[in-house]
This record gives sequence, C-alpha cells and structure tokens, in this order.
Amino acid sequence: MTRILDVRGLSKGFDMHHLGTHMAAFSDISLTLDAGEFLLLKGRNGAGKSTLLRTLYRSYLAAKGEILFHSSHGVIDLARAADVDVTHLRRTEIGFVTQFLTARPRVSAEALVAEPLRLAGHDAGDALERARHWLAAFGVKPALWPAYPTTFSGGEQQKVNLARALILPQRLLLLDEPTASLDASARAALIDRLAELKRHGTAMVGVFHHPGDVATLIDREIDLTPDAPQKEIRDDVAV
Repeated sequence: MTRILDVRGLSKGFDMHHLGTHMAAFSDISLTLDAGEFLLLKGRNGAGKSTLLRTLYRSYLAAKGEILFHSSHGVIDLARAADVDVTHLRRTEIGFVTQFLTARPRVSAEALVAEPLRLAGHDAGDALERARHWLAAFGVKPALWPAYPTTFSGGEQQKVNLARALILPQRLLLLDEPTASLDASARAALIDRLAELKRHGTAMVGVFHHPGDVATLIDREIDLTPDAPQKEIRDDVAV
C-alpha cells in the first residue's frame, strides 16, 4: 500500500489565559493512513476530534509530535512546514470539508465551486462545466448557480461547500461533520462521491455525528476518549 500519513506522538492543547490554566485537547496520538483508506475518529464531546483534524490540516500548530505527509514531492512534516508549503499542499493535495461555507461577497456559487480547478490549471470553461455538474449532484437548483451563496440558507450553503471541497480529487481528505444539515438526497450524493474518491486512492480521516452514514466506507476507527479500546474493521469483521 502507498503510505499517505504518519502521525507520531501528536499532542495539542490550549492556554486558557483568563483562567491561568492549560487545557489538553488530545495527547500522544499516533496513527498511519494509506491510500484509499478511511479512518473514522470517534469520542465523546470534547475528546478533541475536530481539533485533531484542524491540527492535521495545520490550522492549529501541534504542541508536540510529527505529521509526516507523503506528498507527491516527498515527505513533509506538516507540524513544522513553512506556511507557503502548507498553502500549496492545500491547493493541490490536501482537502478539508466542514459543514460551514466561507463564502466571499459577490462571487457566484458556480464560480466558487469551479475555483479549485482553475487554481490547479484547468481550463476555465471545463472548470465551470464540472462545477455545475457537482452543484446539480448535491441538489443545488440551477437557478441558484449564478447567485451569491451569501444569500443562501445554511443547508444550501453546505451543498455548495461540499461541491467545492470535493470537485478536485485530493491525496488526503479531512472531513469534519460534513453531513450536518444535509437532506437525504445530498447525503447520498456525498457518500457516492466519497466512495468514488476512495476507489481512486484518496485517503480520508473523518468525524461524523452519524457514522452509520459512512459505515460502508470505514476501514478503521480511533476513539479519542482516554483509555478507550481501539478496533480495526476489515471485511465487516471487527478486530
């Protein structure tokens, strides 16, 4: 198997300055991830699931440990990489999917979704055509494609967010509660797209409020609750 990620002894916490204390989010996390593998993060509220995803994405700086990402250019430690390198990898090899859309004023839904393809060097017309395909797949009405997502409902914004985040296949995909607020048809489209990406080798780490939504995709689970037993899933047999 092609290794995508090696996480070694990763820890993260936050200084609560107004309380004069330090709060640990997670401690000494180690894991590996191969191409086409889906890792589910579990744990009680406050166990650090979303914080771990954000640390892997380098939105947060780790307190300790290594995040060795096997990029197409070689191995790079995301915990210590330069910001310019992290930015480049986010555009080309690492995706992050959340339930929230950061929409820019006066940018249409179709332009926002097409942007990752255009930044990757795709023809503008082809990028727009593919953007419309994925907007339709996630159930966004054609009348809304040229409209500004800042005016959309939360559920419609989330569909635009998914179309944008998943239009360009990535080497590593981080998923933070992407099914929240989605209707049944949009959830089904999301699962179909994740399955397609998985078949083509995208490695995924995800947090899902309803993990049953992605039960057929899960290879391994890690419970971040302290002292929780871990299990590996292969061919529907828990080990």
